[in-house]
Amino acid sequence: MNNKLKETVIRSLFALLGVAILAFGAATLRIGQVGLDPYTAANIGIGDTLGLSLGVYQLAINIVILILVFIFGRKYIGIGTIINMVLAGFFIDFFTWVYTDIFAIKLTLVIRAILLIAGVLIFTFGASFYMSAKLGNAPYDAIAPIIVDRTKASYRVVRVSQDIGFVLLAFIFGGPVGIGTVINAFFTGPLIEFWNKKVSEPLIEAQAKK
Repeated sequence: MNNKLKETVIRSLFALLGVAILAFGAATLRIGQVGLDPYTAANIGIGDTLGLSLGVYQLAINIVILILVFIFGRKYIGIGTIINMVLAGFFIDFFTWVYTDIFAIKLTLVIRAILLIAGVLIFTFGASFYMSAKLGNAPYDAIAPIIVDRTKASYRVVRVSQDIGFVLLAFIFGGPVGIGTVINAFFTGPLIEFWNKKVSEPLIEAQAKK
């Protein structure tokens, strides 16, 4: 196996691991009934309305967004894009099933607080792993950079506007919006940056360059 292929395989495995971890974090927030990130919350609400599981609906909407990304910003597409768009929703469904049918957690105020903190930390850690693999953005995450590339608008303004739009969709369709949604909106970026510097980037770069 040549070095380039070996590096791609290693980065792909880290991307896959990252998507699995962030899905576990999202399922932790979901089972705690404290609210999820805007995109997942909207997809759960719309999927439930249509009678579809999160995995099936999220894959469908990801394909639609991916077509637009391919047209307007294909540089943001990579192996990591496919891993995230295909597996994230199904992983969340799987881990939700594990929580519900195997552990059957009884929710109290303290348990919900623990699930909130753990969910946000796990979700951002997984997101950091998947992003640090540098194999492309998830379709949803590519929207803001593409708009910025074409309009020169502020990334923060565009991303916040995008997230607010999906929070409104989640409200309209009865998705799981709560304090976890607000915390994700404000702390996801800083926490991912922390994980990137302290864990993900040093570990992945060291393994990929071996």
